[in-house]
Amino acid sequence: MPGPSTSTDARALRSIYRRLFRAFGPQHWWPGDTPLEIAVGAILTQNTAWTNVEKAMAVLKSRRLLSLERLARLSPTGLAPLIRSAGFYNIKAVRLTAFVRWLDARGGFPGLRRIPTRTLRPLLLACNGIGPETADSILLYALGRPVFVIDAYTRRILSRYGLISGDEPYEDLRRLFESSLPRSPKLYNEYHALLVRLAKGNCRPRPLCNSCPLGKGSRSQGIQACRVGRWTP
Repeated sequence: MPGPSTSTDARALRSIYRRLFRAFGPQHWWPGDTPLEIAVGAILTQNTAWTNVEKAMAVLKSRRLLSLERLARLSPTGLAPLIRSAGFYNIKAVRLTAFVRWLDARGGFPGLRRIPTRTLRPLLLACNGIGPETADSILLYALGRPVFVIDAYTRRILSRYGLISGDEPYEDLRRLFESSLPRSPKLYNEYHALLVRLAKGNCRPRPLCNSCPLGKGSRSQGIQACRVGRWTP
């Protein structure tokens, strides 16, 4: 598992970002009009596609429930049918209810903004059903904190290009990115979104390598050759 990033790792990660940004441009992530919507989406998207989350969010919006006060008054049994499209809706209703009540007790997002990241992150992780990826999504996208989000897409891409083995602990990979890049929420936001774009468009489980922007000329940019075979439909 990786320790502090080497200069080679840092160069490769910066090169990947530049190539993806040139290929895809800005991604304008994360979907959501308010910090609360972003946090709700981060919880609902666990183990499901974003299209399913959008349906659940639309129901909550149509019922005018996307406010902290109104969500905090709902019971898990009252919330569950409204988020059915997000999958695992009974479990997610319990998690979301616990989170919004925890958030309400701390003064909402204005209250969270007064808490340093090194203190707030463990508090988020102590909430029922909030794992590292969800906590970091809330910190980065809802609160603008310089915390890099690691997901399965990131592991897939970096392991195929030989930067990681793919089974490292979450915290090791987060530190790898944060020690290799400037501490910029805007950069972390864009980088994560670009990795998701690459994983969905090219670096799929069965990859479309011929059109991958990390492929041709990667060695000259400090990126190792991809470990998977090239495949096109």
